[in-house]
Amino acid sequence: MKQLITIAILLINLNTFSNSALPKIEPPFWWTGMNDSNLQLMIYAKNIAIYQPTITYPGVKILKINKVENVNYLFVDLSISPKTKAGSFFIEFKNGNKTITKYHYFLKQRKSDSAFRKGFDNKDIIYLLMPDRFSNGNPENDNVSGLLEEANRTNPDGRHGGDIQGIINHLEYFKQIGVTALWINPLLENNMPKYSYHGYAITDFYKVDSRFGSNQDYEKLTLEAHAKGLKIIQDMVFNHCASGHWWINDLPSKDWIHQFNEFTRSNYRSETIMDPYAADSDKKLMSDGWFDQSMPDLNQKNKFLAKYLIQNSIWWIEFADIDGIRMDTYPYSDQEFMNNWVGSVMKEYPNFNIVGETWLQTEAHTAFFQANTFTNKKPLSSLHSITDFPLCYAINGAINQGDSWTEGMAKIYITLSKDFLYSCPDSNLIFLDNHDMSRFSSNINEDFDKWKMGIGFLLTTRGIPMIYYGTEIMLEGKKESGDGKLREDFPGGWPSDSISAFTSKNISDRQKEALAYISFLMKYRNENSALQNGKLKHYIPEDGVYTYFRFNDNSNFMIMMNNNSESKSIDVQRFKESTLNYSTGTDIFTSEEFLLNQKILLPAKSISIFKLK
Repeated sequence: MKQLITIAILLINLNTFSNSALPKIEPPFWWTGMNDSNLQLMIYAKNIAIYQPTITYPGVKILKINKVENVNYLFVDLSISPKTKAGSFFIEFKNGNKTITKYHYFLKQRKSDSAFRKGFDNKDIIYLLMPDRFSNGNPENDNVSGLLEEANRTNPDGRHGGDIQGIINHLEYFKQIGVTALWINPLLENNMPKYSYHGYAITDFYKVDSRFGSNQDYEKLTLEAHAKGLKIIQDMVFNHCASGHWWINDLPSKDWIHQFNEFTRSNYRSETIMDPYAADSDKKLMSDGWFDQSMPDLNQKNKFLAKYLIQNSIWWIEFADIDGIRMDTYPYSDQEFMNNWVGSVMKEYPNFNIVGETWLQTEAHTAFFQANTFTNKKPLSSLHSITDFPLCYAINGAINQGDSWTEGMAKIYITLSKDFLYSCPDSNLIFLDNHDMSRFSSNINEDFDKWKMGIGFLLTTRGIPMIYYGTEIMLEGKKESGDGKLREDFPGGWPSDSISAFTSKNISDRQKEALAYISFLMKYRNENSALQNGKLKHYIPEDGVYTYFRFNDNSNFMIMMNNNSESKSIDVQRFKESTLNYSTGTDIFTSEEFLLNQKILLPAKSISIFKLK
């Protein structure tokens, strides 16, 4: 009862100086025991800047009160001593000596092992899913009062009702097929009138979209995922927000976002960042232009926004207990800020991992964004993992091409030969497709042999493999048909679905075979460290056959890709520097054994994986 009375008094007091509700304060709460003892509070309320905030709590001190152009904002810098106890305190807002209102702020106790959390790495297999399109676990939140777009499953670009509970309901499925980590497209609020399902137009950086569930549901997801040995990777977006974000109609300052006299789109040319001959105007348009009309470009050079975004990442790591971050459109943000952001997160969580979306065409341009590459040409970076689009293009191209000096299997070989450009190619995120590209199955015209070649290569080469949801059952979708077709509902995720990939109900025999193939190989990889982080040695492709080895002190695997439309007989003696001290090889799929001093027959359009003995 006492707490209810206190809240009522707060509401009454606030209305004496503002027509709004309680001030909006972000981060909404914080923790004791953080490595960084400083905390910035963004406080928003009508005319809040004319009042003086004060705090009386042992170990918490106001260092500075920052006023900006807009009197509706204050940015308050706090110092939280390492000895500060968890608890709560009131932020009092005063006019002279008179307290006008109070805001109850909480400091929580940080978990003792929080700073030492282990991020994802090349021992993991990541599964990318779009929550709106995966499974509807709670139909009651399909439409939520106050959120503009309602569910319409008949619209490929509309909201379909998938949610966090749907993911929770199928955690066992991920475990069964061999997945170890989930990358979930953004779950934060996207309160836009249309095309809001994808999650990349955020309207509240501290709130899960209610159509997906609540912040507590997200917390529950990570808890239950961890209980099953699954990691959670949060998709974050710092380059832009949504035009419907509550900031936009009342910006803290004019330079909070990049503004132009008329709508100005980015040129999307990330190459300008490292181009020694790039025009300044091209560089500026790349980083400052808007990603889309509904996505205002955030200005991370604004020190208050920069601090806000850094704290937001740390808040989600600590609150939701996540295991990694995938940062959207990494090159589009201010690079000095991005380096500071990664450094700040890694300072707080030294064993964490972040993968930046670096969508570029070439190996050199991609490698530029990885830590410890080209250090004489750029500021030092801490970004460990990058998205390996060049290898994705190479795989898709190679198995669709005839072989030549540069095409077919040579394309994969040449691409991997450029790994000297990367400081740590084993940390590259590798994939066959994703939510922005034509599906792999469509790229290969649903050819099952080619599909097995691609999957087999992905799960046996260097890097951190990522599987896009539905790839395990060869879902189709072409980019030219619209993004909605790339992101169709996962079969069985809705109660009314007549087909279910979760239970194999009414899926085709080919889909069953594909699911069995990829499940076997993912589980096999999980059990064999040489396929996870072993050394890689490959041989120049000959006559359409590419051979490579993954090995460590415990085991040695020989992988052979035959890109020809007919079978090929191969003399293994050519690879004797990799087969020395081994006498036999066993096909991991068929258990058939052969002698290494004999020729081996490779089926047409195939990948064969042999464990050497």
